[in-house]
Amino acid sequence: MDMKNYIKPIRLALPYRLGTVNCYLLEEEAGYFLIDTGSSNMRRKLKQELERLGCKPGQLKLIILTHGDFDHTGNVAYLKEKFGARVCMHADDCGMVETGNMFWNRKNVNPIVRMLSPLLFGFGRSKRFTPDFCIQDGDSLMEYGLDARVISLPGHSKGSVGILTENSDLFCGDLLDNVKLPGINQIMDDREAAQESITRLRTIPINLVYPGHGETFLMSTFLEKV
Repeated sequence: MDMKNYIKPIRLALPYRLGTVNCYLLEEEAGYFLIDTGSSNMRRKLKQELERLGCKPGQLKLIILTHGDFDHTGNVAYLKEKFGARVCMHADDCGMVETGNMFWNRKNVNPIVRMLSPLLFGFGRSKRFTPDFCIQDGDSLMEYGLDARVISLPGHSKGSVGILTENSDLFCGDLLDNVKLPGINQIMDDREAAQESITRLRTIPINLVYPGHGETFLMSTFLEKV
C-alpha cells in the first residue's frame, strides 16, 4: 500500500505558542491506528480531524504512544472513553501517565522546569490513564492488524520507542525532529542513551522518518549531517 494513502499526519498546536506536535493516523484493513495523541488543549481539533479522515468512534483500533510526555499523551483518556480504543506504550514510561508526572523516570531535570511544568502543562486526574498493555523492543504489531514492529529508542525518555513499518518507514517520537532541519531533538534526558539509539538506527534500513515535531524527512538526509 502506498504510504501516502494510509498515513495521515495530524498537526496540533502546543499550549502557549510553543510550536506544534504531530499525531499520525494509519488506516489499515483491520481499522485505524493512532500514533500519539497531542496535548489536551487541542482535543476538539483532534476529534474533528479524526472524523474528517474517516475515523469515527468505535473505529480506532489502537493508540500507540512513542513516550509519556503530555504533548503526546494528553488526549488518551478521552479517546479511550469516546472512541473505545486500546492503548499501548513502553513500561518504562507508564508511571508518567499513571501519576501525571512527566519527570517520573527522568534523571536530569532543571529544578525550575520541574516546578513550573505542572502549573503550565498540568496532567490532572481526568487525563491520567493506565495503558491496556505494554510494548517492548522487537514486538510485532501484526496481531493487532498493523504490519510494524517496535524499536526501543531511549534518550528523550527512558521508555521512548519508535514504530518501524513494513515499508521501512519510522515513527521516531522525540528522538529526532525536523522543525528547521532534520536533527536530534534538543531535549534529551540521557544523551548517551540517545547517541546509542542513533547508532542503532544506522544499522536499520530506514526510508522516511515521521517525527513527533516538524516535517517528514528522508533518513538518508539526516545521516548525511551527523
